[in-house]
Amino acid sequence: MEILGATLRVCVDDLETAIPFYERLAGGGRAQRFERGGVQVAAIGCFLLMSGPPTELEVLRKVAATIAVTDVEETHKVLTELGAHIVAGPIASPAGRNLIALHPDGSVYEYVDRQA
Repeated sequence: MEILGATLRVCVDDLETAIPFYERLAGGGRAQRFERGGVQVAAIGCFLLMSGPPTELEVLRKVAATIAVTDVEETHKVLTELGAHIVAGPIASPAGRNLIALHPDGSVYEYVDRQA
């Protein structure tokens, strides 16, 4: 399992207001936008902005970060061997395959790869 990087998850009330701030903060990159389960998402540099219904955001706030890996299947195996509980996945998502894992210390992370 190889970790390629991490993305900070930020829940915002108004995505349209937040995007210009984070685009400038991240060095002028343009937001990549998508929607999932009623939540509007904008990926900008190392930030993943999310806006949507309060009940959906309540769940999303429990995930500390999104971690990019080379292969979610391999990550699933390693996490399980280390005693993590796989909460969801692996499943396909707009960003690649992903899974949500509860670490033994209680932290929750999303792991994602770019494979089809």
